[in-house]
Amino acid sequence: MNPRKRPLRLGLTGGIGSGKSTVGGMFAALGGSLIDADQLARDVTGPQGAAMNAIRATFGADFVDASGALDRARMRALVFSHPEARAQLEGIVHPLVTLHSNAKAQEAADQGHALIVFDIPLLAESGRWARRLDAVVVVDCSEETQIKRVMQRSGLAREVVQGIIASQASRTARRAVADAVIANDRDCSLEDLRLQTQQVATLFGL
Repeated sequence: MNPRKRPLRLGLTGGIGSGKSTVGGMFAALGGSLIDADQLARDVTGPQGAAMNAIRATFGADFVDASGALDRARMRALVFSHPEARAQLEGIVHPLVTLHSNAKAQEAADQGHALIVFDIPLLAESGRWARRLDAVVVVDCSEETQIKRVMQRSGLAREVVQGIIASQASRTARRAVADAVIANDRDCSLEDLRLQTQQVATLFGL
């Protein structure tokens, strides 16, 4: 009996408003198991989440809302202006996300998935993912496209969106870590995006 082939571990990243989550869904439709690092972070910082005791101890009760979850607006304001606070928060949340993502990846492998897609918004900013991935796919678009998409979907002011983009890796930095790039500017249709996703899957032998 031949041993089962190890699943391909693909890192998927892109700036806010790039369409990364849409591409993640397309990989899932092709049979991939999608692990959303952002969702795992929301889980551990949700009401009575695994990170909340440490967050309360580090930042104080003002950063915990009435439900026992992280007060995201207050924390966002803090970490944008204080890099050391961002590092402290990441030091609490990231190890828990790693723990949960490892468990989900093992579960997907046990179920026989040939592809595991890790949806990681800050992949380019963090060196901790590199050794866990076989390849990296970047969803790329212009900054103006990012701004317009996020303003439309979230109702945020332009300067707020620009601040979020400025806090993330640059397009150049993301593309530098990419094994494949999916272009998703405003003139890209869903069908075009689906075709590019299929081409990337084929590139990696899926």
